[in-house]
Amino acid sequence: MTGGILMASSPLDHVFQWTYQKIPVGTSDNWFTPDGQITLVSNHIIMQIIAALVLILLIPRFVRVRDTGDVVQDLTPRGFGNFIEVICAYLRDEVARPALGEHTDRFVPYIWTAFFYILTINLLGLLPIEPFTRGLVQVVYPEAHHGFGGAATGNIWVTGTLAVCTLVMTVVNGLRYNGFNYVRHFFQGPIFIAPLIAFLEVIGLLAKCFALTVRLFANMVAGHVLLAVLLSFISISYVALGTVPAAGIGILVVLAGVAFNLLELFVAFLQAFIFTFLTALFIGQAVVIHHEHGEEHAQAEPAASH
Repeated sequence: MTGGILMASSPLDHVFQWTYQKIPVGTSDNWFTPDGQITLVSNHIIMQIIAALVLILLIPRFVRVRDTGDVVQDLTPRGFGNFIEVICAYLRDEVARPALGEHTDRFVPYIWTAFFYILTINLLGLLPIEPFTRGLVQVVYPEAHHGFGGAATGNIWVTGTLAVCTLVMTVVNGLRYNGFNYVRHFFQGPIFIAPLIAFLEVIGLLAKCFALTVRLFANMVAGHVLLAVLLSFISISYVALGTVPAAGIGILVVLAGVAFNLLELFVAFLQAFIFTFLTALFIGQAVVIHHEHGEEHAQAEPAASH
């Protein structure tokens, strides 16, 4: 049964964007819209909407406080709500607080949102639902040849947008909490090389955004591409070796495919965590500048007294 599900569609369908509807936006002489159109509806856009709806509908239900009359029972999380609370507590205390310090409570809602949103998209991308949704899509778009499904985080535009959200949070809040000091911390060293250092710091800030984009995108695509290569061994062995050897290779491929699917399940959690961890770190580096200066002065005073 598992093998049949794995063979139901190409694993590349889980990362390829199938466009159902586009809208014209102007000329086609630029890199952003080479055909003069932008995608309005695609499988990745639908999966992002589904992920958002899943979180909006289920998270409040799982974490809501019960009203049984027993205060201890009402405040004790159970079932999936307990699982969510453990994750939230860990992200707040072990990921966000070391980086954000006293600002943790202000930014932890964004940290939680980023983690659960990316995780939900990653997990939905593991479900082989494309063949089962094809007919539903064709009801609305008769010319469509593919159903919705797949990992939206396998689209670099999606991961890039998530990274830009973190970049905006970093810069805006760096200016909000530190004002001109945030700009001044880019200009370090002697005055004659401070502009060069500032330029390199800005490049480094953009590189952080690029790293968030590529890390999540590459890891989500890699597993599906590897699975596609494994499944291709079946048809290649059938042509080259015949039916019986191909059947034996097919069994091995299916078993390996199941193992890689379990590995991708782990990667789905891991990449959501890494994105969240780096987000907290980057925001913390922007909003906690005054702590760094305070530590420098505290270290300088004892040295001067000696």
